[in-house]
Amino acid sequence: MPFKKLHPGIQEKLTSLELTDPTAFQSKSIPVIKSGANVFCIAPKGSGKTTTLILSTLQKLKYEASGNAPRAVVLVENTNRVLELHEAFLLFTKRSSLRVYASHDALHIDMQKSEIFEGVDILISTPKMLNKLFLANGVHTSQIKLFSIDDAEFLSLESSYTAMMAITQSIQKCQYIIYTEKLHPKLKRFESYFMEYPRTVKG
Repeated sequence: MPFKKLHPGIQEKLTSLELTDPTAFQSKSIPVIKSGANVFCIAPKGSGKTTTLILSTLQKLKYEASGNAPRAVVLVENTNRVLELHEAFLLFTKRSSLRVYASHDALHIDMQKSEIFEGVDILISTPKMLNKLFLANGVHTSQIKLFSIDDAEFLSLESSYTAMMAITQSIQKCQYIIYTEKLHPKLKRFESYFMEYPRTVKG
């Protein structure tokens, strides 16, 4: 029962949302992610991957704000998914001190830079936008502890793949978690770059 071993504030939130029983995938994946390893999480839709991503992120950050620079980054395919995931995170972070920021192409980069500078714990973005922010010194990378990619199949597209490779060169050592329905050969290739000694969890 991995929910029993999460931060008490997260457990309390899960209870209030009536999420008391983890899925089989969550029971397998959360302990492995908590160990600090890089992980390929492979499971079909409906297995609880997105909730696993949210819970693992909150756990890594000890369910509280700290400093000003992002400590967790979540990469998604497009602006719609940025906004959906931002809403999902807010369900879990409401009444906590954690600051979640949605970065996407519809917002001017200078506005994003100034808002991120004010203090962010969790940054949700697309590969293209995040790479732009990095190139414009809009995100300090020194505090990033966890980098998660939701529904990572989109990284098989050349433009997203190239942006991802550029992004990871800007980051010091951190934990990478890739969530996907199947392990595309391009995703597997990340082992040679930043997914050192990855573990694989299948749901």
